[in-house]
Amino acid sequence: MVISMLQFILEIPESISLKEKRRVVKSLKDRLHQKFKLSVAAVDLHDSLKFSQIGVVLVSNSRKYGESVLNKAIDFIEANARGRLADVKIFSEFY
Repeated sequence: MVISMLQFILEIPESISLKEKRRVVKSLKDRLHQKFKLSVAAVDLHDSLKFSQIGVVLVSNSRKYGESVLNKAIDFIEANARGRLADVKIFSEFY
């Protein structure tokens, strides 16, 4: 079993409230789950108005497949998210 993980910080410069930030993050989480069947969570920076740290996980039987899907998810985020990506990290662990 291989667990492929993606971690990034989403900068949302136009956000003026936590409610607006949560709406943007929830929309992104829902779209990633629907399109790629990924598990997605806001994992840090909960009190920041402009930033959210997001964690994404995919369980598969191949490191190559898992990291390929996560790279497609990054491309999707860059094209569709209302914000900018920073500090993007992908890694896989075998169990």
